Amino acid sequence: MRDLTVRHPSRGRRRGTRPVVDGVSFDIAAGETLALIGPSGAGKSTTANAVLMLRRPDSGQVLFEGRDLAALDAAALRATRPAVQPVFQDPYGSLSPRLRIRDTIAEPLRVQGRWDPDTGPARVDELLDTVGLDVRLGGRRPHELSGGQCQRVGIARALASGPRLLVLDEPVSGLDPSVRAGILNLLTDLQERLHLGYLFICHDLAVVRHFAHRVATLRDGRIVSTLPARELYSTGPSTVSGNERAVR
Repeated sequence: MRDLTVRHPSRGRRRGTRPVVDGVSFDIAAGETLALIGPSGAGKSTTANAVLMLRRPDSGQVLFEGRDLAALDAAALRATRPAVQPVFQDPYGSLSPRLRIRDTIAEPLRVQGRWDPDTGPARVDELLDTVGLDVRLGGRRPHELSGGQCQRVGIARALASGPRLLVLDEPVSGLDPSVRAGILNLLTDLQERLHLGYLFICHDLAVVRHFAHRVATLRDGRIVSTLPARELYSTGPSTVSGNERAVR
């Protein structure tokens, strides 16, 4: 991403717009995790939405493998969406309660017109196995699974499209610590096996230090520092808030 600016309408009596993120630039290599941290309201989710092109930037470029996603028309953008996929924070809320797990994982392929009725079911079973789930869970619905299992389903659904970049928006913050470790280990294994790039939004610095390669800190809509994760200091606050600064 280069010099990205996203604006929201101003609140109150002032007219016009206000920048939520302004001049944000970063890059992510294949096989690398870039963590994006900062206090609430810093622009982390807005930046993630711009990378996913869920919200087009007002200016700047979102470059993916040399193509500016922000400059593509609707048809060209649809063709690139399989390569950049999200994994959301809420493992239950991100899954349709009406669909069985098997159909949830198959849904992206159907939407993209890539579903093959002959090979598709075996592909779904393969994805369930890849994320560490028993294939028999494919017949269940989200409310019949644990939070950790639902997050694994969300990862399997993202992998169905054959992505090269995952946008992980607080993917473990709602999980118990023991379950959280399993999800992070899974993501690490998938990155090594599939050479995936990760944009990892997180407020827990202990997780960031052990999971990310580099860390970009957002403050008031701007990146104020980018540094190797190992350089995050090891004492003091373990989370980022509006009053506590996580990096030196």
